[in-house]
Amino acid sequence: MSFLLQRTVFSKSTQIHNSIRRYSQLQALVQDSDPDLTYLDGFPRPDPKYDETILAIPRSNSGTSISTKERKAGRVPSILFEQEDGQHGGNKRLISVQTNQIRKLVNHLGRSFFLSRVFDLEVRSPAFESDDIVEKVRVLPRLLHLHAATDAPLNVTFIRAPSNALLKVNVPLVYIGDDISPGLRKGAYLNTIKRTVKYLCPADIVPPYIEVDLSELDMGQKLVMGDLKVHPALKLLQSKEEPVCKIMGARVSDQKKSK
Repeated sequence: MSFLLQRTVFSKSTQIHNSIRRYSQLQALVQDSDPDLTYLDGFPRPDPKYDETILAIPRSNSGTSISTKERKAGRVPSILFEQEDGQHGGNKRLISVQTNQIRKLVNHLGRSFFLSRVFDLEVRSPAFESDDIVEKVRVLPRLLHLHAATDAPLNVTFIRAPSNALLKVNVPLVYIGDDISPGLRKGAYLNTIKRTVKYLCPADIVPPYIEVDLSELDMGQKLVMGDLKVHPALKLLQSKEEPVCKIMGARVSDQKKSK
């Protein structure tokens, strides 16, 4: 039993070490290849209309009762941390943000698009209106928990996003070219398989969304993740062969109507 336990611990330790090493290699590759990464022409970039600094205040305690009090006061209990190796977090800070501000951003952008956008965040003390800034940092919303009935924000998790950071992001997909797709014009329909795709993104060029071009798809054809056109510095974290969408034959109900 002792031997098996040591072997298991060693195996897990090796896996973690390899994961950290791969992440470090990817980070070095991105930094060495182009220290000033920017959005490229022809690829989506964040709409400046939604540039906004998220205001926060420090929170000393956590727990169900504390969170309930925060929400009643018009604040969303949140966490700010660093993504040390692409997965495990560190340097955690408990904060609260304004419910109205988060609700407005989520309503304007949409939940998936809110989670794929980098924001400036200021932690002020002791109040949102204070001039005393404890921390000013760029962040990516990582998790957002909404109330099932009202869609009110209940919790938000942010990760720090300095220029040298690599961030795992579920990037939303936006389908275009459906009006001229040969298959769709023949009466077929689009089977949407994926709404988001996970990439490892340099913090300076997190895409707000990825366009999926349907303009050349005919009946029976599909697009896989490897077909998506993205910035060359982005690394796909899912199989290239995983399907994104497919043009399917006409629905049975549609066929009956045409007879």
